[in-house]
Amino acid sequence: MTTSLVPPGAVGVLTRRRLFVYGLGSVGTGLFSTVPGLLLLYFMTDALGVPAGVAGLVVALPKAWDAVFNPVVGAASDREAVRTGRRTRLLVAGGLALPVAFAAMFLSPMTGTGAAVWVTVTFVLAASAFSLFQVPYVALPAEMSPVPSVRTRIMVWRIVFLTLGILVAGGAAPLVVDAAGGGRRGYGAMGLTVGLVIAAVLLVPALGTRWVRSRPGPVPLGLVAAFRTARGNRAFFALLLSFVLQAAAVAIMLAAAPYVATYRLGGYGLTSMLFVCLVAPSAVAVPLWAKAAGRWGRLRCLTVATCGYALGAAALLPAAGSGGTTAVAATLALCGLLGVCYAALQVLPLALLPDTVHADTARTGQVQSGAFTGLWTAGETVGLAAGPGAYAIALAATGFVSSTLDHPVAQTATARTGILLGFSLVPALLMLLSLPALRAYGRRRAVRETETTR
Repeated sequence: MTTSLVPPGAVGVLTRRRLFVYGLGSVGTGLFSTVPGLLLLYFMTDALGVPAGVAGLVVALPKAWDAVFNPVVGAASDREAVRTGRRTRLLVAGGLALPVAFAAMFLSPMTGTGAAVWVTVTFVLAASAFSLFQVPYVALPAEMSPVPSVRTRIMVWRIVFLTLGILVAGGAAPLVVDAAGGGRRGYGAMGLTVGLVIAAVLLVPALGTRWVRSRPGPVPLGLVAAFRTARGNRAFFALLLSFVLQAAAVAIMLAAAPYVATYRLGGYGLTSMLFVCLVAPSAVAVPLWAKAAGRWGRLRCLTVATCGYALGAAALLPAAGSGGTTAVAATLALCGLLGVCYAALQVLPLALLPDTVHADTARTGQVQSGAFTGLWTAGETVGLAAGPGAYAIALAATGFVSSTLDHPVAQTATARTGILLGFSLVPALLMLLSLPALRAYGRRRAVRETETTR
């Protein structure tokens, strides 16, 4: 079954095969976005003996570099599109480099300070390689179709695959660590395994989306000029701000999951269960949110999901703190409800993003898909880095003591309370803080639509 809509510049129709090939790349992006956020901080503090404060900096600094590097990649992607009509070269470069750097992150031959340096360098390399793939990859939907409903369909395929990648990352990666014996050896085996999967799923869309004709305009703007032009797109920046805050909230919860499992719920093995309960409902909920968005509007549904996530996260404080089997059951049930809301937070902002790109074209006469997605992924990177970084600082402030597998440490009551607050109230607060930005986006969009119809 195919759709009769033909994107401008594309060869042929938007078939299910093409949607599958494009969406498959999100398995790889989901793996890379999730595994470091879920396990890297814990790997450093509880396997490599890196102090929590130092580990937080290690997690955050490479992502801070990405916030600068992503817009550069976006401008380079637009230049490539002008020269070749495609974005393939950067996609392939990222698809080849990322698996190697990812595996290296978890193969540190040292502990303590040496391990912190090793992880920092390899994480910077991995994050840079990820940008080479992710920025042009996110730019493609705006060029695959000019029709909002079709772009939403593209996003549904992408987010279903992203959910699969996230689910595999969070559900299987900790199990691989345990199966390989835990500690440095277990994490090394996991890094190699996940790296091979990333290589396979990134190269398929890198080579399989050559049919998409990228047309960013007659002359691509440089990075500074592109940002100056983009400043007038206030709807884009309002949407971006809300997305960054939500990404930080989810990232904090992911970083907290192994600590909550280990120190509040009774065992590290529950990390996979927490993650599966949080992510698995998304596979079913994403298409349902897409249908709901078609009926009631994407922005309204996104607002409802944001409020629902905030309430569910706040409820985790008494649930996970109650102790015993009741705490485990209540926490897992709440994570399942959060997973339904999480699906909307994944698909709906990305479905709205191409609208802001096309609106900017009408305003400026320049199509800057790469520039805007570079800014978008830079903002996403900031959110994903700020979450684990802030959580690590909170761990250090509440007296958390790092250790290695051979020398475990019992944590104080204050540290255990800090672990739980980062899993519940802090994500809830960040979700609530994103609501004014969503409202601002709605106002800007309404003003733009009014001006367009005059």
